[in-house]
Amino acid sequence: MLALLAAVLLAACSGMKDIPEDAVLLHKVKVIADGKYDDVDPQSLKPYVVQREKTRWFGLVREPLVFDTLKAVKSSDNLRSALFNKGYLNAAVDWVAVPHGNNKVDVIYMLQPGEPYYINRMSYEVQDTGIARFLTTHRPPLMPSRMRFNVEQLDQQRRNIAQLLQDNGYYRFNKTDITYAADSTAEHGKVDVTMRIHRYRPTKDVETSHRQYVVRSLRFLSGDEDGRIPLRRSVLNSNTFIRQGELYSASDLQNTYHHFGRLGAVRYTNINFVEQPDSGLLDCTIQLSTNKPSTISFQPEGTNTAGDLGAAATLSYQNRNLFHGSELFSVELRAAFEAIRGLEGYSNQNFEEYSVQTRLSFPRFIAPFLSSNFRRRVNASSEVSLRYDLQNRPEFHRRVLSVAWRYKWNDASHHDRYQLDLLDLNYVFMPWISEKFKREYLDSTTNRNAILRYNYEDLFIMKTGLGYTYNNGHYAIRANIETAGNLLNLFSIITGAKKEGDQQQYRLFNIAYAQYVKGDFDYSRYIMYENGGTLALHFGFGIAWPYGNSNILPFEKRYFSGGANSVRGWSVRTLGPGRFARTDGKIDFINQTGDMKLDLNAEYRAHLFWKLNGALFVDAGNIWTLRDYHDQPGGQFKLHRLLDDLAVSYGFGLRFNFDYFVLRLDLGMKAVNPSWEEERSEHFPIIHPKLSRDYAFHFAVGMPF
Repeated sequence: MLALLAAVLLAACSGMKDIPEDAVLLHKVKVIADGKYDDVDPQSLKPYVVQREKTRWFGLVREPLVFDTLKAVKSSDNLRSALFNKGYLNAAVDWVAVPHGNNKVDVIYMLQPGEPYYINRMSYEVQDTGIARFLTTHRPPLMPSRMRFNVEQLDQQRRNIAQLLQDNGYYRFNKTDITYAADSTAEHGKVDVTMRIHRYRPTKDVETSHRQYVVRSLRFLSGDEDGRIPLRRSVLNSNTFIRQGELYSASDLQNTYHHFGRLGAVRYTNINFVEQPDSGLLDCTIQLSTNKPSTISFQPEGTNTAGDLGAAATLSYQNRNLFHGSELFSVELRAAFEAIRGLEGYSNQNFEEYSVQTRLSFPRFIAPFLSSNFRRRVNASSEVSLRYDLQNRPEFHRRVLSVAWRYKWNDASHHDRYQLDLLDLNYVFMPWISEKFKREYLDSTTNRNAILRYNYEDLFIMKTGLGYTYNNGHYAIRANIETAGNLLNLFSIITGAKKEGDQQQYRLFNIAYAQYVKGDFDYSRYIMYENGGTLALHFGFGIAWPYGNSNILPFEKRYFSGGANSVRGWSVRTLGPGRFARTDGKIDFINQTGDMKLDLNAEYRAHLFWKLNGALFVDAGNIWTLRDYHDQPGGQFKLHRLLDDLAVSYGFGLRFNFDYFVLRLDLGMKAVNPSWEEERSEHFPIIHPKLSRDYAFHFAVGMPF
């Protein structure tokens, strides 16, 4: 932190070297209004100011900026134009430079909007008789009289009418063919507005009627050297919205670009129209250039799991056009190794993991009973995947076989995205468990842990889930619900199966299956400030309930807290549930899980210099169990002690933004610890901090929320 502060001060001092001695520096810019107006927010108009003060780095240092009077005059003109566009036709803007200390000034822009103008009469002059007949039939939404004069709304109406005409064959029409005339002399505070739709002018001195065009022919060309298009004709047709024999449509043109752009096999698309002289006919050519179908990549990485260091490597193969329909086929091989600390009495002290995963993704819905219009309107993909994961730890060996079929889709005109996991089947089995581990934790009558035992038995997880996300840049919502075991439970009941084992469970092929329901919800809000900073707020909640054939959630479905994306004063999987305190570091990764999770985060983000951003954050949250488990004392959720169970942390972080990815370093400190046991000071570390006990360092890729 001291090194960062020194770098900031050094950068500021170096900037002072190039400033003339007699220069006047800009300290601060203010925009104020001489009254209160519903649609005039002085702060929102500040971007119209050409020269503004430099952003402070976390309130510490601001780079010097020489005040420029010409830019102040230009800023006044910009503000006056902005007020005019809002209907304040007689607005005035003055500015003054107020001295602030030695060789510095505060520049204040004073807005005098005056009275707003209203549209007294809205009239339309359509000089083109063909367009006049068309608009009479289609009746686009027009602006009513008596409304506030607003340039942005008038321009939006112009764009709407231009879009309507361009989507109905008017290939040569442009929104510049629509102009407005405003007369404010008729009556004070009122203005008469006339919209004029002009005729087509191919040259400066020639004027003629606009013509509706029909697509006469449509052909595909290759942009590759071999002259071939490696896509099936049906795929070309399904992604082309331009239709032979139909009127030209600008929206169909953009949809065609968009749909071809999302095909992994296509590198770029060029669509060209050639007009046939004096005929109203267009010949369309769609030129496609494709990517290389196959790629191989190798990615090494370092790992750090709760202080256990290791290395991993991934070898991937991709084919972007397996069946000549832009299907994506991939095979991924991964190997990982970690040296485990703190284990005694085991023949091996290392963790090894090997996995192979293959995916086949289709850029469309592979499902019956869907209309062709729906298939064309949405961007969809269908994916089938198969994964086998082999894990060897000193205590046990674990294998996971997974098969999944899912759909992903979104409407191109909205910010919504959906995912349906139609079938996700996981078979978890334990081929070997060390005698020491079984003796100490699984078979011991004095240390019998139900959660631990359940998660070291073979298990089927057959789930179905639906996910939804929305992101418009200002706020984001993510929701997901899934359920497992219901079909298998129904099958067991119908076939008259008998419950077996200590937990009295139905079994399939002598293997128990999980049954539960789980829901998650995340909300993030991003507040942008004029100084370039952003306040990011996050709320996350998840809850799961085992029922029927399960009394305990599978380990993969249980919640954990702490880590780079949660309460950052704790390392991953070291917080909760509730006020539960760690008892045995060897198995607490099982005990420190729960059925419910709550996260509350606030983070202020600011640009520092180059590609480096900084952040200050406060986190709160925890996990809980819904049932009272003997091996997790203090972990059950109780509404009356919710506030007492919340863990709180604070800290700062650095983000290296390399455009395509973000490297994140966060240092979190405990502020309130709900699992304190011995000393009162452990409950409120913010008052009695102890660095060796209360900090957690996190390295991650991407933002936390």
